[in-house]
Amino acid sequence: MKYLKFIPIFFITSLCFSQNDKDFYDIIEKVSEKRIENNITKLVSFGTRHTLSDTVSIKTGIGAARRWIKKSFEKISKDCNNCLEVFYQKNFFKKNKRRLVKDVWINNVIAIQRGKKYPNRYVIMSGDIDSRVSDPNDFISPSPGANDNASGMAGVIEAAKVLSNYEFDNSIIYAGLSGEEQGLYGGAGFANYTKKNDWEIIGVLNNDMIGNIEGVDGIIDNISFRIFSEATPGNESEVSAKRRRFYGGEIDGNSRQLARYIHKNVLKFMPNMNPMLIYRLDRFGRGGHHKPFNDLGYAGVRIMEAHENYNRQHQDIRFENGISYGDIISGVNFNYAKKLTAVNAINLASLGWSPPEPKNVKIGGVVKPSTTLKWKKSEDLNIKGYKIYWRQTTSPYWDNSKYVGNVDSHTLKGIVIDNYLFGISSVGNNNQESIVVFPKDIF
Repeated sequence: MKYLKFIPIFFITSLCFSQNDKDFYDIIEKVSEKRIENNITKLVSFGTRHTLSDTVSIKTGIGAARRWIKKSFEKISKDCNNCLEVFYQKNFFKKNKRRLVKDVWINNVIAIQRGKKYPNRYVIMSGDIDSRVSDPNDFISPSPGANDNASGMAGVIEAAKVLSNYEFDNSIIYAGLSGEEQGLYGGAGFANYTKKNDWEIIGVLNNDMIGNIEGVDGIIDNISFRIFSEATPGNESEVSAKRRRFYGGEIDGNSRQLARYIHKNVLKFMPNMNPMLIYRLDRFGRGGHHKPFNDLGYAGVRIMEAHENYNRQHQDIRFENGISYGDIISGVNFNYAKKLTAVNAINLASLGWSPPEPKNVKIGGVVKPSTTLKWKKSEDLNIKGYKIYWRQTTSPYWDNSKYVGNVDSHTLKGIVIDNYLFGISSVGNNNQESIVVFPKDIF
């Protein structure tokens, strides 16, 4: 076996600490490996969680699984003085020729921790309830789905358990989504639900397989993980696409900025981890439950293990030619699942405490030895100012930044617009920042 030993070292522009830093370290410490193990074990015990499996039994099938998840959220809510709004969000889908061999109600389990200042702004952490074996339409055979995706679902429940002890400015949604293996049906239903209700979605953290450290490539790695993000919004207009030819922004869509935000927080608060920015919507030719949100233009990323083991994904449980197949619980590393749950928890908290993003961001500086950014100054008293970011066009990270105060424009003298990419974030009175916004217009 090959072993990966990697210590990430990156250039970080600022080592200053905000007033809330202790909260983030406390959140990391409070994530429980044992609770995650217990919850994964419980989800596996339902035998199969296939979308089309039994919904009546109290012991097996997706019906029993989703009822247990709902009760888990309700128990957390009871312990925090009813701080969570827990409900089923469901949509009816008719059978099709591909992966729905019968009509089905797709039931998602949703728990909302309402924000105190901006209740209609939401950050979402999602995991998948359902599982499958080799035949995507086999809803009878044992399908434990220990890593795919009991690990992600257990992470969502644990994040809710930990963060329910805090209050946030924005609302946090903990979501168990169904129908992923049959065609991302649960995510599509819930994404459309958020749009119909005019919710402002800050970002979606989709967790799909966060418990495996032994890759099929022979590498064992318990510190690295991937953050998948698409380059530009899925609903981008033709006009915006044409502008990019002249102004840039090919790798600066809202999902990419969310990925950089997560990356930055992990390096600051969990420097022992190696977050890998993957410039792709998802694995090659495959998809996850963040995609339906991306399709509507929302920022969304997939957080998952760095080294997959395909012998443990979408496989009938068997031993064949000296190889064990099947997504069973022995293939899950609970400590690793704890680490990735903590990654989610600190970013949910950071986004939960973040101010609204800058609006109407524009940039200018053609044929000038300087670059100027303008934006609409917010009247929100919770915003104390703004920070400008810039980086070389070949850099994946925001390498440079400057806090410019509570103004509506700023000129970076000596910084030629042609040689860099730029962005801006809002800074709250609590020193928390919004996601960086890339300027889409010029003046």
